Amino acid sequence: MKLILRADVENLGNLGDVVNVKAGYARNWLLPQGLGMTASPANLKVFERERRKLEARMDALRAEAKAMQARLEALDVVIPVHVGENEKLYGSVTTTIIGDALHALGAEVDRRRILLDAPIRQLGEYPVRVRLHPSVIAVVPVKVVSDSHRAAAGDGADGDDESSPENSADATAG
Repeated sequence: MKLILRADVENLGNLGDVVNVKAGYARNWLLPQGLGMTASPANLKVFERERRKLEARMDALRAEAKAMQARLEALDVVIPVHVGENEKLYGSVTTTIIGDALHALGAEVDRRRILLDAPIRQLGEYPVRVRLHPSVIAVVPVKVVSDSHRAAAGDGADGDDESSPENSADATAG
């Protein structure tokens, strides 16, 4: 089935491309989501009239994603976790925990947009990718530290460790 794409679709094409897809994919996903329209001569004319509005909207979304990318890459995300012998984590750091830590720092990111190849199971610093737009991916540095190490480093610094954003991520890790 031939469709005209009304938005950039990952692994398929960009706005305005005429693509050939299976009927089920078009019927069940692309058409209901408003990502495409059937490629008929009448729809081609309609699309050409809409193209400028759609491109302006896509450009605005891309610019917003670029601004968010700059904010995310400037963050210092520290996730304290419980560790056992040989600094092995109890459990792992998942996209949910990273999303909660980002939320605590004021960044609204859907956890499904956080791209981890595998859950983090060791202490250290990891580059975590966040897909903000099909063409914009932010790389956020995430430090996974021992909660006992963090408590020792924070003793006397500020008395209200109970309300720190890292502790909320810590509670979900353990």
